[in-house]
Amino acid sequence: MTPPLRPFRHRAAVGLVLLAGAAALLSLTVHAQDNARDAERLATALALREGMTVVELGAGTGDLTVAVARIVGPAGRVYSNEINPDRRADIRKAVDAAALSHVTIVEGQAAHANVPEACCDAAFMRNVYHHFGDPAAMNRSLFAALKPGGRIAIIDFPPRRGGESAPPGARAESNRHGVTPETVIEELEAAGFQIVSTDRPSGRWFMVVAQK
Repeated sequence: MTPPLRPFRHRAAVGLVLLAGAAALLSLTVHAQDNARDAERLATALALREGMTVVELGAGTGDLTVAVARIVGPAGRVYSNEINPDRRADIRKAVDAAALSHVTIVEGQAAHANVPEACCDAAFMRNVYHHFGDPAAMNRSLFAALKPGGRIAIIDFPPRRGGESAPPGARAESNRHGVTPETVIEELEAAGFQIVSTDRPSGRWFMVVAQK
């Protein structure tokens, strides 16, 4: 007599669920490790300390906003800028969960930082710069938002297939997705920034730091 297949199928289904759960947990762990490393890099590059005012462009779900807000402390201020309303809701949840009262969530704009002039000691963004349709206007806005001597750090990745950057507005296309550090440097300098450093530990990502 052939044994029923149902128990085997049940065990297989349970196994798939457990594998999916383990994969999700691993993904969350790697994401948390990436956030911790990037927060440490930003803290060093921007010389972050308690009491500073910082703006994050394209904050996503707010992971780095929360990390930086803890560094600058309640005497500081973090403007968390995000264009997507659903992501702004995520940022609010993350900020509330961390009990941070010194974070201001800002509606993002396509070509403007949407924060007061000369309000910030530092600015940063991660994997956002290549999405700018008008980087020249955004860089001018960020330059105006920084205090004299203020720094900006841009973490991004070069086009997957190598080569030069696509024109603004086309840098998020799949075949040329990304932006080169050379392009970022050139566009920051055109806005009046002075380049402080360029860190490119691998071909997968880079960080450009500049100063007003």
